[in-house]
Amino acid sequence: MDLLEKDREGNRHFGLTWDVFAQEVKDASYVGGPMVAVNWSLFFLQIISLMMVGHLGKLALSSTAIAISLCAVSGFSVIFGLSCALETLCGHAYGAQKYRKFGVQIHTAIFCLTLSCFPLGLLWMFLGKLLVFLGQNPLISHEAGKFAVCLIPALFGYATLQALIRFFMMQSLIIPLFISSLIILCFHISFCWVLVFKFEIGCIGAAFAIGSSYWLNVILLGLYMKFSCSCAKTRVPISKELFQGIREFFGLAIPSAAMVCLEWWSFELLTLISGLLPNPELETSILSICVSITTTLYTIPEAIGSAASTRVSNALGAGSPQVARVAVLAAMFLTSSEAILMSAILFASKHVLGYVFSNEGDVVDYVTNMVPLLCLSVLMDSMHGTLSGIARGIGWQHLGAWVNLGVYYVLGIPIAATLGFWVGLRAKGLWIGITIGSICQVTLLSIVTSCADWRKELITHVPALSRCCISFTVLICPL
Repeated sequence: MDLLEKDREGNRHFGLTWDVFAQEVKDASYVGGPMVAVNWSLFFLQIISLMMVGHLGKLALSSTAIAISLCAVSGFSVIFGLSCALETLCGHAYGAQKYRKFGVQIHTAIFCLTLSCFPLGLLWMFLGKLLVFLGQNPLISHEAGKFAVCLIPALFGYATLQALIRFFMMQSLIIPLFISSLIILCFHISFCWVLVFKFEIGCIGAAFAIGSSYWLNVILLGLYMKFSCSCAKTRVPISKELFQGIREFFGLAIPSAAMVCLEWWSFELLTLISGLLPNPELETSILSICVSITTTLYTIPEAIGSAASTRVSNALGAGSPQVARVAVLAAMFLTSSEAILMSAILFASKHVLGYVFSNEGDVVDYVTNMVPLLCLSVLMDSMHGTLSGIARGIGWQHLGAWVNLGVYYVLGIPIAATLGFWVGLRAKGLWIGITIGSICQVTLLSIVTSCADWRKELITHVPALSRCCISFTVLICPL
């Protein structure tokens, strides 16, 4: 029996035994395991499109790569961050068995996220001109701008999709997400190939394929939500009630977006800085390889973080602080085990890893030298991915945003620039700096989480913003 169900039935005094801990690890794995496939599916849609476009020539590859990178920074990251507010709002509502409120919050989120797409889409319409203004190659900028304009429908589909993903995830309905993600991945590979090569639409076809895949995923999940009996409790008709929750949603969505984007943008900024180093082609390539490796592996702790967010928010919404505490311990055990395993595999393959990305000897040797640092980064990424999920489940987005601002922009990036340019460590120095920021981030979030008061009266009755203030007090008091 699920620990939360056991707690609801009145057994509120179960101790932290191996059986209890093993049960929670099992429950967290049930959510986190399939979410790895879901995250990988969403991640590889754009990668697959880029791989296919790469066969059309250097211009198509470079313009599409720039467009995808800038659209991720200026659009997809913002929408993803805003949607993370649902992990607090819907998780607590479902745990408290307020099913109608849960359904209304999903409608509110879809409306708010769609509304947020309009200014972002307007920015994408002028992306080509903006690149030219910043001194980029006019031909590449023009092609990147066309790709970004054709990607605007994908942004709206992505916004709705993120809300639906939270709808299923917060109820631990992971199998529908898993199946739909596999279907969409297979569809995207074939459909993108047809548009790019068969119909010879080129880069434009790749952009439309991404949007079509997102919207097809929305349709599949929407149909399941409409007709499945497993969604009957939380399925509510669209009503004017959705407008009542707009202020509450944005109250958590804006700091959620700041928390996600500040971290996401720091790595993009690091890649841009590497272009100012001596031998920029080599240094930028190395930084891009490092970011690609860590981003790919990060989907695993991100999934564990989603499981932790689900379990913790459901427990707190149900007024079960002991279950929440066990959920945190189980999630940290899972992510620690995953981090050690991935780091060991990465270190064992250090002499061949570079050949995955290049046949150039200097690139391969450089990657080999970077692997120990990458292993440390994987350890830190795994920890903070799960800790960030726990923070979202509790409602600590405000605190997470301030932590990320401090560790990356006040500490990490200045240290990276100092080591990379002044000390002369180049790309290795840049990566050391950003890793120091990650270490500080994990340290601060660990302190806050370990000092958290899980008592029922604190979590159940204190609003989210007040909890953030209390958490900040908990953080600074030991200092």
